Amino acid sequence: MSVLVPVELPDWAWQRAEVRQALRTRDIGAVFRCVQQYAGASQSRIATATGMTQARVNEIINGRREVSRLDVYERVADGLGMPDDARHLLGLAAGRDTRNGGSAFDLAAFPEVVRVYSAQADAAEEIRRQAATAEELDVLAVRGLGLIGLNDSLLRSSLVREAEDRVRARVLLLDPESPAVALRAAEIGESTESLAGGVHVTEARLRELSASCDMRVYRYRLLPTWRLVRVDSTVFVSAFDAGWEGHESATYKVVETPHGPLYRGFRRMFEAMVGEGVRTV
Repeated sequence: MSVLVPVELPDWAWQRAEVRQALRTRDIGAVFRCVQQYAGASQSRIATATGMTQARVNEIINGRREVSRLDVYERVADGLGMPDDARHLLGLAAGRDTRNGGSAFDLAAFPEVVRVYSAQADAAEEIRRQAATAEELDVLAVRGLGLIGLNDSLLRSSLVREAEDRVRARVLLLDPESPAVALRAAEIGESTESLAGGVHVTEARLRELSASCDMRVYRYRLLPTWRLVRVDSTVFVSAFDAGWEGHESATYKVVETPHGPLYRGFRRMFEAMVGEGVRTV
C-alpha cells in the first residue's frame, strides 16, 4: 500500500481502552502500535502522515525515544485524524473545524495532571527516560544533590552528551547566604552549615559539566516551596514542607496543554525566579 494513503482508524478503535490510556498518558509509542494494529498502517505510512522520518517512528514505537513537544502532539493528532474526544485525552484543543464554530472550551477536557506518583523514586525511571532525549531541562531545588549534583544523581547522566546533542539546562538553587537557608535547615533538622555546604558542592559539580551541556545555574532567596523538573513540555512537580524533603513528596506529572494553567504557571514562576536570581555558573 502506498505511503501516501491517509491513515484512518475506525471510530470504534479510538474508544478502545488501551488507545484511550495511551492518549491520557501521552504514550505516542503505544498510540502508533495501536495504529499499526487497528489501521494496518506501516511505519512509513505513519511517518508520512505525522511529518516524521520512518527511523524516528521506529524509535518511538520501540521505546527508544519519547514525544514531549506540544507541536509534535498536534502533528500526530492531525496526521492520524483524531476525533475531538481523542484530542482532548491527549491534552489538545478540538480540531480546526470545531474551533471555527466558536463554541466555548470545556477546561475539564484538557487534563494537565496526567499522573501522580507517591514519591520521586516512583517517577525516577520516567523522568530519567524523558531527560535522556530532552532539548531543554529546568530544575528548581534546594541544593540539588539528589537531582543533579552527584555522579549517581537522577539527572546527571542525561547532561553528558555529544556536542551536536547538547541539552540546554538551567538550575535554580537556594542561595546559601540567604536567611531562608537557616529556616529550611531548621525545618528538616539539619545545620545551616550543612545545608549551605550542599549547595556549594552542587554548584562546583555543575561547573564540571560546562563542556557537555549548556549549563546555567542561579541562586534564589525565597523559602523553598516547589521542587520542579521541567523536561521540554512536561513538568514533574513536588513540594517542600516542614519535616520532609522534596523527594519524599508526592510527584505530579504536568503536561503542557493549550488552555491549562498549571504548566504555564509553573513555567512563569521559574522564569521570574531566574530573572531575579544571581547566576553562579
